Amino acid sequence: MGIVIPNTKVMQEFSDGKKIARARKRVEELKGFYVHLTVYVVVNTFITTSKIIRNLENGESFNEAFFDLGTFFVWGAWGIGLGFHAAKVFGYSLFSKDWEQRQIQKYVEEDEREADKFNKRF
Repeated sequence: MGIVIPNTKVMQEFSDGKKIARARKRVEELKGFYVHLTVYVVVNTFITTSKIIRNLENGESFNEAFFDLGTFFVWGAWGIGLGFHAAKVFGYSLFSKDWEQRQIQKYVEEDEREADKFNKRF
């Protein structure tokens, strides 16, 4: 028996393949966000324009039609969802990795304490 030396070329190709797969996934996420953003702007522009025209036809002044709360409600409501999508794609999180690790540790310790209570009874 001899010493097994890993084939570094194969390992490098495997590593490169994983990097390419991650890069492709990231590009797909970015494309998805930009499509979402484009649809958001186009659809909301159409809705806003339609609402303003309808309000003007009903006798409102431009200021009344434009500054109506309902005119921009969809922008705001949909914008919240778009904001969450952006946070996911661009890596912003309200919960850091450190916070996640502390929570995991807390629940593991709680489970261990519960198991110890159960084991002590028997």
